Amino acid sequence: MGSVRVTDHNAKVNMTDDFSLDRVPRQKRNMGWLSITNITFGIATAIFYFQMGSVMALQFGAINAIISSIYAIIVAGILGTFIAYFSAKSGMNVNLMSRGGGFGYIGASLTSFIYATNFIMYCAFEGLILVYAVHTFFPAIPAWALIIFFGTLVIPLNWFGIKQLDKLQKWSLPIFGVFLITAIVVSFFTPSLYEGAFWTYMPEGVQVGGKALLLCMGMHHGIMGLTALLASDYSRFLKPQDIKKGSVAIGFIPQFFCYGVMGGLGIWFGVRLGEANPGVYIVLLLGLGGALFTMLTQLRINVTNIYSGSLSLSNFFENIFKFTPGRRFWVVVTGVSAMVLMLAGIVDHLDTAMTFQGVFLLAWAAILVSDALIVKKLLKIGPKYYEARQQFLYKWNPVGVVSLLISSGLGTVAALGYMGSFLESTAAFFAALLAAILTVMIALLTKGKYYLKSEPDDIPEEDYIA
Repeated sequence: MGSVRVTDHNAKVNMTDDFSLDRVPRQKRNMGWLSITNITFGIATAIFYFQMGSVMALQFGAINAIISSIYAIIVAGILGTFIAYFSAKSGMNVNLMSRGGGFGYIGASLTSFIYATNFIMYCAFEGLILVYAVHTFFPAIPAWALIIFFGTLVIPLNWFGIKQLDKLQKWSLPIFGVFLITAIVVSFFTPSLYEGAFWTYMPEGVQVGGKALLLCMGMHHGIMGLTALLASDYSRFLKPQDIKKGSVAIGFIPQFFCYGVMGGLGIWFGVRLGEANPGVYIVLLLGLGGALFTMLTQLRINVTNIYSGSLSLSNFFENIFKFTPGRRFWVVVTGVSAMVLMLAGIVDHLDTAMTFQGVFLLAWAAILVSDALIVKKLLKIGPKYYEARQQFLYKWNPVGVVSLLISSGLGTVAALGYMGSFLESTAAFFAALLAAILTVMIALLTKGKYYLKSEPDDIPEEDYIA
């Protein structure tokens, strides 16, 4: 392959644009691992995880919910650690890593678009939790007005990118902690509807393990891929000296908090209060403070949803249409799209879409990890680094594209129940395993031919991932 040297054609855009279209330059990777972990806590403190724990405990038994939560921490933590490491080494998020990580630049834009729609949907879902919590206290204010108010509020909170997010999450975390501890203390003094220890709660006819446990794991699969992939949007700013310990911290700490702390408290609250909806029981415990607590958690999660959604849309439109208006434009588009979904009530009919998202995201994460660890590092197929610039890349690389299409297609069929009850509950894990196997097989068959059209000579060796 020929060798071409180019300058960074996006440099001017990137200096003001949070590096949404190319790798973060080494001199800009200057954030400590604590700051990055703190930003990812925005997703970890979402009330959604309360709801997940409560629903699982009341429907399938507390012990099944606990076992499934431990499983989610381990699997999502391992995937998240690897993805954070590759991101920190290369200075790229998953959208950019996908281009040189098995998809080609058009193939990767498809993952970027589906990823963006995922964040818009979650933004709408989380926004509605907030809207209805406030609407309960102030029924005179119409829900549509609250949707527009809170939907608009998260846009300026994203205006100045990663540094602003760091400050917002840093200052709001102690307030979140005070509310959370207060809710736990109040619940101790609230009579429990269940007389035994909360972890012994089991609905009638449900047993430990078996189908009930698989159904819990199936619920976790719907979000695990997202929490693992999300780390890359922030870990690309990590200081080089923090990469090893930082990757583990960014990979595992938010997962532990998502599924262990928030999910565990959801199990505790759900069993004690006999209620699955945190919008109801947090307000029941804290009154108006519960509405304020909900407001804080949902704003924290939605600024991360808007940020990641804007990066993905920016990548998609730059790749396909050469349209580069800047990340702030896409912040507005992401925020407005979420408001439209909320106002249209579309989030009430998203079960199938969310099932597909869970399958797709876990399969995508598995492709990126197996491409880096097995294809690039172990088998030494393709380049040892990620390249995101179009002039060096093929439009399509079958390694990632074919693996993702087959695995997410079959995974969705399984998730919809057409392959039996076992695969219905484990569809996302089945898709991820299939994706990893296909990635290695297709890389061996194509001998790495479609990774690069020509080799750049301006990638520093410190950015090599293999």
